[in-house]
Amino acid sequence: MIVKPARVALHVFLVLTCLATLAPLLWALYASLRTYDDTARNGYFSVAEGLTLENFGNAWTQAELPRYYLNTLVVTLPALVLVLLFSSMVAFGVSRFSFRFNIALLMLFTAGNLLPQQVVVTPLYRLYLLTPVPEWLSDSGLLLDSQFGLVLIHVAFQSGFCVFVLSNYMKTIPRELGEAARVDGAGVFRQYWQVILPLCRPALAALATLEFTWIYNDFLWALVLVQTGEKMPITSALQNLKGTFFVDNNLVAAGSLLVALPTLVVFFVLQRQFVGGLTLGSTKG
Repeated sequence: MIVKPARVALHVFLVLTCLATLAPLLWALYASLRTYDDTARNGYFSVAEGLTLENFGNAWTQAELPRYYLNTLVVTLPALVLVLLFSSMVAFGVSRFSFRFNIALLMLFTAGNLLPQQVVVTPLYRLYLLTPVPEWLSDSGLLLDSQFGLVLIHVAFQSGFCVFVLSNYMKTIPRELGEAARVDGAGVFRQYWQVILPLCRPALAALATLEFTWIYNDFLWALVLVQTGEKMPITSALQNLKGTFFVDNNLVAAGSLLVALPTLVVFFVLQRQFVGGLTLGSTKG
């Protein structure tokens, strides 16, 4: 069997790219297993005198990770469900029906992804400061400094991308399915809920993986729109591991890995659906 040089070069490139991508994660894991005294004496680029899991236990308690995990889930899960629900409804409308502003509506949702979030920080802060909400949604009585406000901002900024992906996927579903359901007496909502939406499970799983990661890792909006430390998400918990004049980087590395753990769990759980969603439309027949 003749091995082509181009194929060998491609595999070498892919292996090097993979190692370059995994290197920071592996180095963080290596640093988290070392003690501060070890790295202080020998430096971080040295062979460890010993490995320990002590940093993970200290990071769990000092950063108060359980509370911040709960804060993040309170924001991430509702935002994820609402994004996928609303985006699938809009995608169903623009992909399965023809009306005058069909394309314009799709472009409007997609255009939201082109706007840098930092540009609207000031007007959104003023808007949240002036918008009252019931006290059962926010103890401050305003959208500002409320977890409900974070849910709304994630729904607003993530919906455009999901509408774009789902509308393109729904266009690949034969229209005869909707017509057959209509003949059987199914209304518009029943066509959406019982016919089209179940067929979009691969695309929804892929989007759920991406959206969970993006919303979970958000730091900008939590920093701008939440003022009470007890309401902050998990991305701010690492600040509890830093002192004013001293930082234990081994402890921070352990905390960072614990913070990233839920996103890895979600990816591995939905890995098959995620990969299937990425390859949708790559083959025919």
